[in-house]
Amino acid sequence: MDRSSREPQDVFAGGARDGLSSRAARALWWGPAFLVLGVLGTSVLVAGVDHGGRAPVAAALVLVQVCALRWLARAPVAVLVVVAVAGLGVWALLPAVTLTGALLAAQVALCVVSATRPRRASAGALAAMLLPAPLAFAAGGPAGLAVYLLAVVLAWTAGQWRRAQQARLRAELRRAVVEERARIAREVHDVVAHTLSVMVIQAGAADDVFTRQPEQARQALRFIETGARSALGELRLLLRAFRPDMEEDPSGKHQEPGPSLARLDELADTVRATGMTVHVHREDATAGLPATVDLAAYRIIQEALTNTLRHAADADEVKVRVTTEGGCVLVTVVDNGRTPQARGRTAQARAVAAGTGRGLVGMKERAHLVGGSLRAGTLPGGGFEVAARLPVERTP
Repeated sequence: MDRSSREPQDVFAGGARDGLSSRAARALWWGPAFLVLGVLGTSVLVAGVDHGGRAPVAAALVLVQVCALRWLARAPVAVLVVVAVAGLGVWALLPAVTLTGALLAAQVALCVVSATRPRRASAGALAAMLLPAPLAFAAGGPAGLAVYLLAVVLAWTAGQWRRAQQARLRAELRRAVVEERARIAREVHDVVAHTLSVMVIQAGAADDVFTRQPEQARQALRFIETGARSALGELRLLLRAFRPDMEEDPSGKHQEPGPSLARLDELADTVRATGMTVHVHREDATAGLPATVDLAAYRIIQEALTNTLRHAADADEVKVRVTTEGGCVLVTVVDNGRTPQARGRTAQARAVAAGTGRGLVGMKERAHLVGGSLRAGTLPGGGFEVAARLPVERTP
């Protein structure tokens, strides 16, 4: 399997694996180590005053627990076993140390196991930690048992909370990746579909007049070249936007500006080159829009013009209006194409007429992403209309 096919799984699995950075691993060791030394070590020193022979052995077992915590990030289950056995040894040597205190390192390890291991493994670890409960009852009575059970359950619950938090972060990452892929797909569709539609029409026109009017054919071919270069430029900008780490063009040439309403006349010219009459009306108030609204309006107009070229029967004129009203940008694209009849029309034409074409779905989604709305459909007197309302908050 190649790298590209594994990449999404690797991204999502990264949050579930226990691989940590060296800094995080050190923090996971030093924090519990100081806690065990400060709490359990002090308890052993105090309780071992009257047990001269046992105190050094108990202190050594405390050090074993501290050293075992070094591998807590890599092998939490094995560390849990080691520190639990060592903690029971400390309690057996010095009964004055409570069982809850003696198993403090084990409770920390249980928390990590609960956070990083599957539910079945963490449940097994919890059950194992509950086995010494009768010892806690025998040593401290109901109060000792309650304290021990509470400490163990809280440690396991803290791990489960951390696990749920990580799962939520992975879900957010997965959703962000899906949304980013959808955004890339929309951008590529808008760039390629419009350019290819114009190129196909120009190529057909060049073929029709190639022998009779070679100059007109050359002009059509020049439009094809210009459109292809423009599309390649937009795709480069798109890749640079999604990959900011890409190096700048070593040639140092001036990069073509990205798509926006400021380039609306250029977009109309590409459609005019196919023989379509395009009327553009854009108010000056639409200048200086936020980038998201500006791009959404441009792409909606681009897709509407593409649909006119591809699907509008006998259309030879299209009107584009971009105005403002009540803090919103109004985008309207109307063609004079003949409304396709139910008999003899293609499935794709039917989808567009019904408002379920992929292009229309993409336009509606673009409008919704900026908090706006879009409607599209045939007009009573013929033709097709796309009307979008995009709210905008002025930048200072």
